[in-house]
Amino acid sequence: MGLWYSILGVLVLLVFVLIGVGGIGLYSVFSIFIPYMAVLLFVVGFIYRVLKWASSPVPFHIPTVSGQQKSLPWIKANSIDSPSTTGGVVKRLALDILLFRSLLKNEKVELEAPHRLLFRTSTLLWLGAMAFHWSFLVIFLRHLRFFLEPVPSVLVILQRLDSILQGLLPIIYISDIILLTALAYLFFRRVIYPQVRYISLPSDYFVLLGIAGIVISGILMRLIYKVDLVQVKEWVMAMTRFRPVPPKGVNLLFYIHLFSVSLLVAFFPLSKLMHMPGIFLSPTKNLRNTSRNDRHINPWDHSVKVHTYDEYEDEFRDAMKEVGLPVDKE
Repeated sequence: MGLWYSILGVLVLLVFVLIGVGGIGLYSVFSIFIPYMAVLLFVVGFIYRVLKWASSPVPFHIPTVSGQQKSLPWIKANSIDSPSTTGGVVKRLALDILLFRSLLKNEKVELEAPHRLLFRTSTLLWLGAMAFHWSFLVIFLRHLRFFLEPVPSVLVILQRLDSILQGLLPIIYISDIILLTALAYLFFRRVIYPQVRYISLPSDYFVLLGIAGIVISGILMRLIYKVDLVQVKEWVMAMTRFRPVPPKGVNLLFYIHLFSVSLLVAFFPLSKLMHMPGIFLSPTKNLRNTSRNDRHINPWDHSVKVHTYDEYEDEFRDAMKEVGLPVDKE
């Protein structure tokens, strides 16, 4: 049911753009007002979520570990899976962020025999996540050329490497193909597997469909419904300088692409996409496993005034006697 709600929501938003731009001609609304509001909602929501997480109490020392903790000198400790130093924490975070190492650990649990429990790794899920995030990062970096003048040489080199197949294919980027393939896998994985479908929310499907809409509209603009990229860059530079004007030399598909991006940016702080900054603030990831060497004192364990039973009885002794309740002191 969540899938159909998400599809319906995407279709309603598509009709909204078609009517707003193609029917009424609200070019300034969709090219100026909505992008500015999306960025504002993103910044405010991002800061609010991060500050809320940063101010959340951590009363217990709860690092997640999967290796030998540092203890006696002759016992070899695992400096990454059970880090006891800040360097070890940095290494583990780097491996989880850059290589998604945590996805390679016990993604599946199966009971093969009456007394045999197996922990399996989903390599396909790891590959899909790696392909999705890295290709998305490459596409994001490629689009920075619209915001920078002059364009840094590193972005030019990245774009050339990403389009190395242009001699064989008609103006298509490798990252586009990889991202579409990864999106298809992640989407059908949620639809096909009952366990994943059961825990999937409408927002999970909505994010995947929204990103797919961004990628597909971008590819169509490059291959079929082409737009003037020079005019697009002039519009972007004017937006960044807060001198906005509606873009020239663009078609309706560009507004669909821009609205999809704005919607994703505005929805980002409200969705599970906030795991991007959340991993840095997770006490299960950013704490050193030193519970055997250091005593963890709860910084939020403030002294409070308590009302002991003796004080309670002194206050209500007469009333307790009247209703027949036993008292310790007469």
